[in-house]
This record gives sequence, structure tokens and C-alpha cells, in this order.
Amino acid sequence: MARMTRVQLTLREMDVLRLLAAGRSNRDIAESLGISAGTVKIHLTHLFEKLGATSRTEAIAKAAKRGLIRFGS
Repeated sequence: MARMTRVQLTLREMDVLRLLAAGRSNRDIAESLGISAGTVKIHLTHLFEKLGATSRTEAIAKAAKRGLIRFGS
């Protein structure tokens, strides 16, 4: 169980995750972070692998469940 909740994300992956959760597109994420859209895709691939997700929606849900992101106030 502890292994399931312990996910090691880089600071950049966390930046991408926060923007992803805000509903931003890959292009918007890239512009916000000053990186290419291709680099965003690589970060998303790493996020999906680390979270065990197969989609953007699933990645956000799993990240929220693990307390990596929060919605609301």
C-alpha cells in the first residue's frame, strides 16, 4: 500500500501535472513553462507511467487520490 501512495515526481512533472489538472492543452502547458510541446508529451508519458494511468483524466484522478494535486480552495 505504501508503495502505491509514494510517487516520486520531478518538479517539472509537478508543474505539468498542475497545468494538466487546470485543463490546459499541451501547447498551453508548453508555452507556460517555456518548453516544447514534444517535451510536454515526454513529461506526460513519464507521469502516466509513474501514476499507472492511461489517459489525462485518469492521471489527474490518480494524482488527486494520492494528494499530489487538490481542487478548490
